[in-house]
Amino acid sequence: MKIQELTLLTNNLSETKFFYEYTIGFQKITETETSISFTVGTSKLIFELTEENKNPKYHFAFNIPTNTLNDAINWTLQRTSLIETENSFITNFENWKAKAIYFFDNNRNILEFICRTDLNNPTNKPFSVETILNINEIGLVTDQPIQVGNEIIEKTRIEYFVKGPKREDFVAVGNDNGLFVISNPNRNWYPTQEKAEKWKVKGKIQVTENEYELEFN
Repeated sequence: MKIQELTLLTNNLSETKFFYEYTIGFQKITETETSISFTVGTSKLIFELTEENKNPKYHFAFNIPTNTLNDAINWTLQRTSLIETENSFITNFENWKAKAIYFFDNNRNILEFICRTDLNNPTNKPFSVETILNINEIGLVTDQPIQVGNEIIEKTRIEYFVKGPKREDFVAVGNDNGLFVISNPNRNWYPTQEKAEKWKVKGKIQVTENEYELEFN
């Protein structure tokens, strides 16, 4: 599964633009009074303006080459702060054969750079915005994670993530190339104390040769 497009909400389009275009350095694709989009490797990241007074908060991850995590730490620290996890910036997910670092954007969305050993995708290039490969994960929040997981599987024919987990409060659907990480709203998004919140998410994914558009509220 590959995440081709991801559309999220923001209540401050100008600050979102500044963070992603100037702090991180993603190439802007389009900009209107109510939306802005960026190139993220082979994916497209779109933010739409919401008129609600509340601040939408999400958790999503960018895939990076397996040998660039230490460079990514230095690169990120030159632009913003990293979230410390257990006396270190790096979290080692042994079951997923992955390592990740985390940081906030302007809206306190929890962003993640993740490298996955089984993708075997090292690079000779120094880490930069150009070496970010794609959008790799998006967190979905629902009262019934397994039901939503089953609905995604029925529509797209992808499967539950073979590396798990599959619990009543948390499941993952997809594979190393792209994941829906589905939580109930009673959990915090790791590695923070930020509660998982229900917000609109739209996505376009590719599964083998097929494309699917999905929307979650």
